[in-house]
Amino acid sequence: MNAEVIRIDRPTTDSRLFAHTRWDTIPALAGLFHLAYFVVLFFLYPHAPLWLMLILGFIYSLMVNANINGVGHNFIHNPFFRSKTLNRIFGVTQSIACCFSQTMYDAVHMQHHKGNSDRQDEKGDTIDWLSIYRHGHDGEAENPWSYVFLGFFRDDVGAIRKELRKRNNGDLFWGNLELAAFATTLLVMFLFNWRFVIFYFLPFWYLGHCFSYLNGYYRHYGANPDKPIAWGVSSYGKIYNWLFFYNGYHAEHHFRPKVHWTKMEKFHQSIEDLQKQEGVRTIRRAHMLGFLDPDLPKRGESNPTSAAAFVSNAESK
Repeated sequence: MNAEVIRIDRPTTDSRLFAHTRWDTIPALAGLFHLAYFVVLFFLYPHAPLWLMLILGFIYSLMVNANINGVGHNFIHNPFFRSKTLNRIFGVTQSIACCFSQTMYDAVHMQHHKGNSDRQDEKGDTIDWLSIYRHGHDGEAENPWSYVFLGFFRDDVGAIRKELRKRNNGDLFWGNLELAAFATTLLVMFLFNWRFVIFYFLPFWYLGHCFSYLNGYYRHYGANPDKPIAWGVSSYGKIYNWLFFYNGYHAEHHFRPKVHWTKMEKFHQSIEDLQKQEGVRTIRRAHMLGFLDPDLPKRGESNPTSAAAFVSNAESK
């Protein structure tokens, strides 16, 4: 038996911690940093001046948005760790940092990909629970104001739990555990400093989720729900995509959801010509600032009927 065969037959152990690439240490650490930031806010609140706490609170709101749409989003599609236990534990830390259930977010987000911000059917319903058309009228997207400020209150926990129950893999248990984890955290904080929770944390927490809905709205406003390659709207700003782990490449993401964030630029380059041909819409700014885009279609024109409605801003640069 030659040396080459011996090397092939020899038992090997895979000691890798991360499931895909060591680059996943970055979003994992970002998620843990967010958790630490949240805890520091609690201890800093009684001692820091109001002006500083307002600034730090606003930063927390931005971090909630970035975490949900960057760290948490990538974690859903490509879990960071090879160990299922580590992934579950990280999900709990995410849930405490953002004060929602990461596993329940998984269910909502997977429903989002089933519908891809679809229009209402003949019964006035949408597959995608987050669709910008779900609460719209006359086939048009919903007004962004109501989508952003009411979306937080529209989650149907019963429907989410029903979806998790179908999976029959422990997700329902972990979703409930995550709810209990962040609820217990808030309760303890409330017992020690109720003013922090009521007058400081809850407003900035709600604002962070509003920012997330604002992001989501302009990731699909002006897209084409009937054309897979144009299901999303993309924004290619470097800093924005570094902070959100390339979720700005949103048309690409909906076209191929499992593409790892480190490979998104290369994937975009491989389909760029097809995207231009099919009229995939892009915007110049981060999605949260999508309302400032100079070529933003008016709401009466947001339901595309021709290729002219999908003018890529990339061509005007």
